[in-house]
Amino acid sequence: MGLFDKFKAGLQKTHAKLSHEIKRIVTRSPKLTTGTLEELEAALIGADLGMPMTDQIIAAVKKAYETQGGAGVDVFTIASGEVEMSLTTGKSALHKADSGLTVISMVGVNGTGKTTTSAKLAHMVQARGQTAVLAACDTFRAAAIEQLKLWGERLKVPVIAGADKADPAAVAHDAITAATARKADYLFVDTAGRLHTKHNLMQELQKLHRVMGKQLPGAPHEVLLVLDATTGMNALNQAREFHKTVPLTGLVVTKLDGTSKGGMVVAIQKELGLPIKFIGLGEQADDLQPFDAKQYAEALFSEKE
Repeated sequence: MGLFDKFKAGLQKTHAKLSHEIKRIVTRSPKLTTGTLEELEAALIGADLGMPMTDQIIAAVKKAYETQGGAGVDVFTIASGEVEMSLTTGKSALHKADSGLTVISMVGVNGTGKTTTSAKLAHMVQARGQTAVLAACDTFRAAAIEQLKLWGERLKVPVIAGADKADPAAVAHDAITAATARKADYLFVDTAGRLHTKHNLMQELQKLHRVMGKQLPGAPHEVLLVLDATTGMNALNQAREFHKTVPLTGLVVTKLDGTSKGGMVVAIQKELGLPIKFIGLGEQADDLQPFDAKQYAEALFSEKE
């Protein structure tokens, strides 16, 4: 399955809903009336594209109708072009430190798929010939440590873990020491899930990052927020709060294959200006894909089968 096909399959629910609504609106009314625009706006907001992106698409559609008339205006192509333009940041590749170890901190609320995503990223890095180590810093849940160890065994990635309920900062410290000794290219730090509203837990995350920075100047080199696409626009609140506490460098959006709210990727990127680095389109190790704005926009709006 090619990359576009993966995107298309993963975004099937969002695409089907959007496509059906837009076709219904456009075919019923060849003229651009206030009612048509309101319906189009509702369809775009319903896919969680967010108000700023929706306004941008509506403005572009209006402009096309004014310059071309009703004939030849393709709402799908216009919407796809606007989304692609908005999402193209040029910063979607995983950062690599100038020399030595690159530390990637994986953060987010409970249940977004941080542990699985950490393992999949390690797998991706190893598939391209680099070496990776995983750090089990979610010490609150014994199950998270076991889950990461199982992924490590399956993907042949070393996992550094402490005892149950160990200090996450101590585990991160040991993991940096171990990964440096192994001359690894990447260390992926699986942090505990925490609600963005819990002040003490957010402070603990800041401490974790400070300890990493003392152990290895510049660490963490990337802070990736893992978001569950099925939460829709609630993910935007999570992104805002995490970004205030620990400056984020990018986003990973999981479970896009299970939602019709795939537009939330656009809404978050539009507001916070953070690059989408990877998206999860399924359960397998290679179902985490580097984000591609063109493929994503096409899969969202394309009428190609």
